[in-house]
Amino acid sequence: MDKKPVSKLTLEDFSSISTNEELMDLIEAKNINIDKVKKNLYYESELKKLQIELVKLQQWVAKHKKRVVIIFEGRDAAGKGGNIRRFMEHLNPRSVRHVALAIPTEVEKGQWYFTRYIKNLPNPGEISFFDRSWYNRAVVEPVMGFCTAQQYNEFMQQVPEFEHMLYEDGIVIIKFWFSISKKEQMDRFDARLKNPLKRWKFSPVDKKGQELWDDYSLYKNQMFGKTHTSYSPWMIVQGNDKKAARLECIRHVLTCFDYEGKNEAATSIIPDPNYIMRYFRSSNDLD
Repeated sequence: MDKKPVSKLTLEDFSSISTNEELMDLIEAKNINIDKVKKNLYYESELKKLQIELVKLQQWVAKHKKRVVIIFEGRDAAGKGGNIRRFMEHLNPRSVRHVALAIPTEVEKGQWYFTRYIKNLPNPGEISFFDRSWYNRAVVEPVMGFCTAQQYNEFMQQVPEFEHMLYEDGIVIIKFWFSISKKEQMDRFDARLKNPLKRWKFSPVDKKGQELWDDYSLYKNQMFGKTHTSYSPWMIVQGNDKKAARLECIRHVLTCFDYEGKNEAATSIIPDPNYIMRYFRSSNDLD
């Protein structure tokens, strides 16, 4: 079957139409592929609707003095920061925290490992977004040689107990791991290097991430096996599609709470299991 010839829109075309429906009919008649445009429009529309729900959720958290911790973990360039930005974009900055800690100081190195993270836990009525967290010691630090074997083993023993104490004290912990393929990570690194506004994001540690890919996988799987609990489960996010991952992460968080107005949402808040699911040992992650 012969394909229809593809043509372009002209100035005359635009002067002859007056509605979006007429524009779409003309695009279809001219056999112009706008699938990518439709996908972007869908994403922007869904994101706005879900962000409205996040505003409702924040008001509920503040009203009921809840304390919420949302952890974003994953390999470098997995999409952690981009997700956090979409979560926080329209929230009241007075009752949210964006936690992205720098390398520990000499004083912090001499303290109990969890101390500097405890300082950033939410007060009643607040939500803390952790762009990386105490789980640095579960994956990045042992892979890169930033901690000793003893420090790593002590951490792995303590972290389930630490999170259980937070849980018993009423803190809600939501843990995301963004799973991306090795090729996707490399593509994102290349894009950062080509963009002068994002070049600062690339570091020698990032480069090592490709070289030590299998080591990261080993420690990541050990982390899941020892820290995935009923009170603090890991949610695995298929992160190769950045925009889909953002929408599904927001949906998952919304499903965790019975906030006022939840039943009036303008879109579905049920996450797609093709993009996000609880960790289980037989799962085939992208990384």
